[in-house]
Amino acid sequence: MPNLINEIVTGIVESAMKELLGKSHGRTSTKRKKRQTRSATSGRFVRKTTARTAKPAKKQVSRRRTTASRSSQRSR
Repeated sequence: MPNLINEIVTGIVESAMKELLGKSHGRTSTKRKKRQTRSATSGRFVRKTTARTAKPAKKQVSRRRTTASRSSQRSR
C-alpha cells in the first residue's frame, strides 16, 4: 500500500515538474536585458543613474466648452 501511494505521488510530481520546466509554446518575444555596471570599488552591480533634464512646464491652454455645456448655461 505505501508503495502504491509513493508511486502515485512521484508520478504526479514528475508530471508537474515536466510541465513547469518544459518550454512554453506561446509566441512571446524575447526581452532584451540591459547590461549592469559593476562598481569599481566593491565590484557589485550598481544601478545606473541617468541624468534627466527637467522639461519646461507646458503652457496652459483654455479649453473651449462644448456646445452642450454652453447651451445648458444659456438656458439658466
